[in-house]
Amino acid sequence: MNASDDIIIIGGGLIGLSLAVELKLRGAHVTVLSRNFQEAAGHVAAGMLAPQAEVIPPGPMLELGLRSRALYREWISKLEEITGLDTGYWHCGILAPVYEIPDHTELYQPPNSPAIWLDQQAIHKHQPGLGVEVVGGWWFPQDAQVDNRRYLVKALQTASQQLGVQILEGVEVEAIARNSKTIEALQTNQGAITGSHYILTAGAWSGQLLPQVPVYPRKGQMLSLKVPESFESLPLKQVLFGTEIYIVPRRDGLIVIGATLEDVGFSVGLTPDGVQTLLAGAIRIYPVLRDFPIQEFWWGFRPTTPDLLPILGTSPFDNLTLAVGHYRNGILLAPITAKLIAESVLDQKSDPLLEYFAWERFSPAPLQR
Repeated sequence: MNASDDIIIIGGGLIGLSLAVELKLRGAHVTVLSRNFQEAAGHVAAGMLAPQAEVIPPGPMLELGLRSRALYREWISKLEEITGLDTGYWHCGILAPVYEIPDHTELYQPPNSPAIWLDQQAIHKHQPGLGVEVVGGWWFPQDAQVDNRRYLVKALQTASQQLGVQILEGVEVEAIARNSKTIEALQTNQGAITGSHYILTAGAWSGQLLPQVPVYPRKGQMLSLKVPESFESLPLKQVLFGTEIYIVPRRDGLIVIGATLEDVGFSVGLTPDGVQTLLAGAIRIYPVLRDFPIQEFWWGFRPTTPDLLPILGTSPFDNLTLAVGHYRNGILLAPITAKLIAESVLDQKSDPLLEYFAWERFSPAPLQR
């Protein structure tokens, strides 16, 4: 398509805004439809850039994550240059303690991206204050973090606005008018909206707009603590990634703890069980946290697919592209998603990696239209 054509992005969260910035920098005319910016999954995640700490098996998903992590420094530098805002990027590494010695202490190690096994003595020396049950763990020096909730999403929104992206907040797409091959219009709470090309980035709500695309919500509850002023320095200077718990320290002393994984649909709100689970898991792995003051609780919905992999690239319709279903990896995959989808839409260049994330893997038979 031509760069002068109008591109409509359905969804104003982190993935949608990342795409808007990339497309605009490539000369496209972009409009973002955002129902409620505060509901975006980008506000829920802790911002870990952890393709290794997540222990993603060798294959396309690991490659996607490693390629995106490699883009991160340049990507956030570009955002900071455009906006003058901090993104909270910190190449702090990630420590993954365990409570039982695994059958083997070797992980898949891509070139120049080591995972280092630390025995009990070494891990407690590396990070003082770990729980007495910790018997070892892996150190991932290449993994990092970004402060998505306080900084990154704001930087993306500001960059989009400064570059001239039209962001329509409060616009909810209620239905997609289509024929057998193309999207004809978007029916919204503010009337019909049309463009030359459409990109679906509606997160956990994507399946409601295109039921044939299997994306559904997975709720996550989170909380934050604050390092007491009595500490002369940060007690944590890397992420702790434990069993069903992660502890993410920020440079200013905030500590983010997350997150539950709940298959409860769009059930809203915090629960005592969820909060208790987080606190118990965090204190077990790093007991000193029991005395840290609580700052905030929050929750949100991750966009999930049946195989927990994103859906990227073409769709059943010629003028609709998909960038949905990022699950727990939306923050990590934002740069590579923006790059690959922008190249696909503007240059008709399809990276071979996109084949592994195509929507057709869920629909061997033609979709009903």
